[in-house]
Amino acid sequence: MNEKIIDSHCHLDMPAFDQDRQQVLEKARAAGVMGFVVPGTTRDSWQKILDLAAGETDVYPALGLHPYFCAEHNTAQVDQLRTLAEKMGPVAIGEIGLDFFRPDLDQDLQLELFELQLQVAQDLELPVILHTRKAHEQVLKLLKQYPVRSGISHAFNGSWQQARQYMDMGFCLGFGGMLTYERSSKLRTLAAKLPLEHLVLETDAPDMPGAAHQYQRNSPEYLPEVLDVLSEIRSESRQSIAATTTINVCRVLTSTLSYSKLHKWQGEDIMQHIVLKG
Repeated sequence: MNEKIIDSHCHLDMPAFDQDRQQVLEKARAAGVMGFVVPGTTRDSWQKILDLAAGETDVYPALGLHPYFCAEHNTAQVDQLRTLAEKMGPVAIGEIGLDFFRPDLDQDLQLELFELQLQVAQDLELPVILHTRKAHEQVLKLLKQYPVRSGISHAFNGSWQQARQYMDMGFCLGFGGMLTYERSSKLRTLAAKLPLEHLVLETDAPDMPGAAHQYQRNSPEYLPEVLDVLSEIRSESRQSIAATTTINVCRVLTSTLSYSKLHKWQGEDIMQHIVLKG
């Protein structure tokens, strides 16, 4: 029997899934993936994500402006984000953050948009889903200025010291396909020693495919492969890792997830571990 797990970060709204989105969902569910958190990237993505979530009981929308596409964003869109988030109640504000890896992305604009979106999350008491590349120190500094109600640091690749700071603020750290590559020794070492109570599983589909699917479209159905690697490098059982990472996603996002949807994921057992807030 497949363990029940949640893909805490997948872009099912992307055009890469337009031809077979329903089949992708069905295959992932058959593999044990019982929840899909879909973060927004641009203003134009928001309605498609909301429509997808409205039609699928296990798909959960997040809304945000991704730093990678900052050239398409402006501050007026943050006002639109606030209005839509107030009305629709996404599970998080995201995918937001800073990407200083690419020199062609305007860092000043990224910083302005990130601060404004953190203010939205803070005001609406929503968690955030973070995208961070070569900018963990700047992100952590801003999180201290604008404390939010926890969140997820997606595709975490920072240091142990940085991980500790995120965890101290109640954040979970996302691990995905990169963990399945044997060459990812530093990442595996980090994932092996971090407290399990702060880890979540993700795919970032259609991007960042694992070792078995290199150069192919990534898919939520491959999420169990991340679970497999974690069970190999950690002392806990595969079943325990599956249950705890599922609980972790629920704990971080529980203020905006309905009881009925949580109940469908894992049944009564998971509910005793979750303190409903808000």
